[in-house]
Amino acid sequence: MEFEMFSEVSLKEDITEYNLPKGTTAIIVDYCPRPEGQEDGYVLEVLNEEGEAFAVIAVAVSKIEPIAVSMSR
Repeated sequence: MEFEMFSEVSLKEDITEYNLPKGTTAIIVDYCPRPEGQEDGYVLEVLNEEGEAFAVIAVAVSKIEPIAVSMSR
């Protein structure tokens, strides 16, 4: 799956090496293509509960998912 730059995503699983739990939100800031046969990735700015960036990490594309936008009337 490809994501747009600067879109908001969440972690699909715990990332123990960064002590980040599943569901942590982040903003995509860079795309990291890999050689054929290896999984591409993204560089993320991880957000705290106030929505402020507090860390920058790199993860494989399979570890993130888009945040669903709810449309309320």
